[in-house]
Formats: sequence, C-alpha cells, structure tokens
Amino acid sequence: MKKYTYKESEVEWLGEIPEHWETKRLFNICDFIRGNSGFEKNDLLSEGKYVALQYGKTYKVEEVNEEFQYYVNEKFYKSSQIVNYGDVIFVSTSETMEDLGHSVFYNRNDIGLIGGEQILLKPNKNILDGKYLFYASKVFGSGLNKFATGIKVFRFDVYDLKTIYISLPKPKEQKAIAEYLDKATARIDRIIAIKKEQLVSIEETYISLRHKLITQGKNHTEFVSYDDDFLKKVPKSWKKWKLRYLLKLKNGKLIKNDELVDDGEFPVYGGNGIMAHTDKYNYENELIILGRVGAKCGNVHYTNQKIWVSDNAIAVRSSINYGYTYHLLNVLKLNRLASETAQPLLVGNNVKKLYVAIPTVKEQEEIVEYLDNYTEKLEKTKANLKSQIETLQAYRKNLIHECVTGKKQVTSAIKNQVYA
Repeated sequence: MKKYTYKESEVEWLGEIPEHWETKRLFNICDFIRGNSGFEKNDLLSEGKYVALQYGKTYKVEEVNEEFQYYVNEKFYKSSQIVNYGDVIFVSTSETMEDLGHSVFYNRNDIGLIGGEQILLKPNKNILDGKYLFYASKVFGSGLNKFATGIKVFRFDVYDLKTIYISLPKPKEQKAIAEYLDKATARIDRIIAIKKEQLVSIEETYISLRHKLITQGKNHTEFVSYDDDFLKKVPKSWKKWKLRYLLKLKNGKLIKNDELVDDGEFPVYGGNGIMAHTDKYNYENELIILGRVGAKCGNVHYTNQKIWVSDNAIAVRSSINYGYTYHLLNVLKLNRLASETAQPLLVGNNVKKLYVAIPTVKEQEEIVEYLDNYTEKLEKTKANLKSQIETLQAYRKNLIHECVTGKKQVTSAIKNQVYA
C-alpha cells in the first residue's frame, strides 16, 4: 500500500494530516442536540422502554451498550431528545476539568433519551462514521476545557463544540480506522483490567493477612472464643480489654480558613488525612487520627509530628504500641459505628465500648514489624503495577491520536490483522 504524504491542516490539535484527508467543522457534518430531559436518579428503572442516558451514569462509561441497564418509561419521551446507534454524547458540565468533555458512544439499536448537562452529536452518516467521530472526540474533547466557565462547576456550551474542526478521511477509511482502534484498544483495556484486578487482589490479601495477625497473632496453638464478632477466636495468652482503658479520644478543634497557609509548617488533619497546612499545632509526637464526620468517618491515620487535628477528626492517644493501635483500629472497621444519617458521625464513646484482645508488648512489636516489612514490599509492587497501567493508558491515548490525525496509517493493518 502506498504510504501517506502529508499536508498542514492549519488546525492546532491535528497538525499535519494525510494529503487526501479533509478538515471539516463539526457544525457542518453533525446535528447538535442539547440535553434537557428531566429525569433524576430515582426515575431510573432496571427495565423500561427507553434507555435513560442520565448524566450521573453516562460520564462513568465509554460506551452505552447492552450492559448499560438504566431505563425510563413513556412519560419522559421527547422526540427531540432521541439517541440512536452511532451517536456520540458529550458531558458538558462537570465538577472537575478531567471529566469535562468526556464522550460516550451509543452502541445500541434501541432508542435512548439524552439527559441534561450533556450535548448529543448526530453525525451525517453519509460523510462521518459515528465510531470514528467517537475516537476523534477522545483527542479534541480534552481541549474543550479551554472554553470552560465556572469556578466550582465547569461547563462549555454547544456553540463551543460547533467550532471544532476534525480530520476527515473517506468513509471507508474512517470505518477501517475505527475497526482497528476497536481491536487495539480492547486488547490494551484487557491488559489494564488484569493489572487493576491484580491491585485489588494484593490489597485484599494484605487486608486478610492483617486481620488474621491482629486477631490471632502468629504461631499460636491455643485459642479461646467470646460471644463477640471481633473476638470469635483469639490466642489464649492474649488479654481482653475494653478500648476505653487503652485509648484516650478527643475531638479535634475548628481551624478558621484564614489560619490555613499554603506553605504552613504543620499539616491539618481532617477525616481523610491531610487537608491543608497551617502555622500552629495542637498535637505533637505519636498520634492516631480518626475521621469523625462524613463518608470518611472511621478512617485511621498515624502521625509522629506536630499537627493540627481539625473538628472533622478525633485525636487518639494510646497506652499500647502506636503501630499496633493503627492496625487494630483499621481491622475494627470503625465506619460501621457511624450514625446512619445524611452526614454520618463517629462518636468517640462508641469506639471506647468495643472489646479487643491484646498480645504482649513484644508480640505487638513483632506483628507491627512484620506488617511494616510486608507493607513496604506491597507498596513497591503496587507502585510498579500503577506505573504499568499509566504507561498503557498513555499508549492507548497516543495510539488514538496517531490514528485519527493520520500519523499512523492503519488501513493495511486492518487488512493484515495487525492490531497494535
């Protein structure tokens, strides 16, 4: 096959494109529909007549296919909001720049209804293949943040999207590129999924190991059982305690916004760890911090420095090994003690009521040392897997860019079944 020759596209995100390709503005090759269907989360059904493309669900997927099981019935039907196979949906509003411009391919033969905070593109199928448009959107979509308005919620308008130019090979070549990318990205995605499963597996193995060590120790042969979910089976030599005799808990203190300093010397701990920095502290030396308010209440953190514990957290002083206390409180899963309200709250007195079994000081130190060494190796393995995932994701992104801008000639690859 003859190799491409190139010309300047005069479009920034495209750069040079093959000589025989065109550039077209999206406005001239797509119809645009602004989503305004008024269905919310509680309107969604597991079965229904129309696929409900509700904003909160679509931004989490790349493709709406048969696995997407959200529906609404006739009362939400609007002929102006219909989504068909080959259409592309854009997220036009987001709390993060990363999600703004996220695109989704509609890969179903039934009818969908577009939800609010989204823009639907219906390509002119005589000129533009929908799947090719979808892959092109993965490149130009990331540049839509230049149109973003807002402070806490970012958005762009349908008029901004209409100004975008894309490269346009002939329809047959568009389909070939889309076919190639379907196969290539599917292969990459499978590898990424395997590595993510490995991350989950090694984390689950660690959690299981820690639970066993904290509840049963190492190399014990004699055990006793108690009528307690946590103390089902503990070494006979361990001593049973109520936590109120081992720990001192105290709610943190409010820190004002004007006391937070970007380059402050001391970290401010909230419910999910370090949330800011300041120039003053209210605790020093070894300390355990528990999340007190919100979805993260019950989270456990350890520090050995001067810090400020905010009113969203609980400061914990321990009479036993702090490393052991950290692991013990994690295993206890304190989030289960939180109030079942719109704003969950962890109360220190409820933590103090729990019973635990504690080994000797020496065994506490041995368990902590074992877990520290295991954690060090674990973190290296996790970092390596995460690095591999990031490399694969970058390769995937670059591959799409090269294909839809013509830097990679793929028609022959399709013919010869070479996918990456």
